[in-house]
Amino acid sequence: MNSRFVPGEIPAVELRPADTTAAIVTASYAPDFERCRLLCETIDRFVTGAARHYILVEERDVRLFRQLETVTRIVVSERDLLPKWLRPYDDPLSFFRRRIWLSLKTQPLRGWHVQQLRRIAIAAHIGEAALVYCDSDVAFLKSFDCGSFWRDGLVRLFRRDGALVADDQGEHRIWSVNAGRALGIEGPPSSPHDYIATLIAWRRDSVEAMCRRIEEVHAKHWIEVVASVRKFSECMLYGRYVDEVAAGAGHFHGREEFCRVHWTGEPLSDEAFREFVATMTPDQVAIGMQSFIGTDLSRIRRLLGA
Repeated sequence: MNSRFVPGEIPAVELRPADTTAAIVTASYAPDFERCRLLCETIDRFVTGAARHYILVEERDVRLFRQLETVTRIVVSERDLLPKWLRPYDDPLSFFRRRIWLSLKTQPLRGWHVQQLRRIAIAAHIGEAALVYCDSDVAFLKSFDCGSFWRDGLVRLFRRDGALVADDQGEHRIWSVNAGRALGIEGPPSSPHDYIATLIAWRRDSVEAMCRRIEEVHAKHWIEVVASVRKFSECMLYGRYVDEVAAGAGHFHGREEFCRVHWTGEPLSDEAFREFVATMTPDQVAIGMQSFIGTDLSRIRRLLGA
């Protein structure tokens, strides 16, 4: 089987019945390549129930990430996913160390913004029914079946109930407000729920319906709408769409987090790292060490025995 991605060509999927197939989706970039390699190694060791693993990267990173391709692991260039009018450039304001995505239709965007857009856009190009999102700085430590996201034809939507306070002005609430505007939701500007986590699943058909909804409400490409502000979250967007526009159709809710993430702070010492792993809940099968924290990857490999 040719693992190269062909835009618009939905590959055949044979692992599961057509209505319960799953694919893992990872958005990454060159500085996270070795972390992504570790993710791939642990997926191959511990994860079942996914027909394919799609790695979404900027065009200039495709050649590097092709080292990770297998029969079922496919590297996808953002050129095949995003409109031609949104293009990356070296940013002179960072002395050309960082990248910036520019267009006449959106705010200037950074890599973390565009990674979110890729995660949404991939739904229009693949055939699996569920998309399992997993960041490139994640490593699996236990066996996990992606079929766990399915229950009687429904896909599990992660939701942290009542996590957002109405008068809170934190980022998560701002992301929720902007999601509501993009979706044309009439009612409270913010949801009380938080939908942000690592190792979560979405329905492909719901993602496509969400994009259509945005375009119908605003008469613009969905990326123009979502990226008209710089503070947005793809998880908030999808969660509010499912719960408040689609009335939960096709989903059931779950609040357990399958991945334990060290989001902020200092790099963990060896002792703290062991404690971090040892205190994972029974539901947690993976860990995430945010790459910007700077935890040395060789230390992570050594402590995991990978």
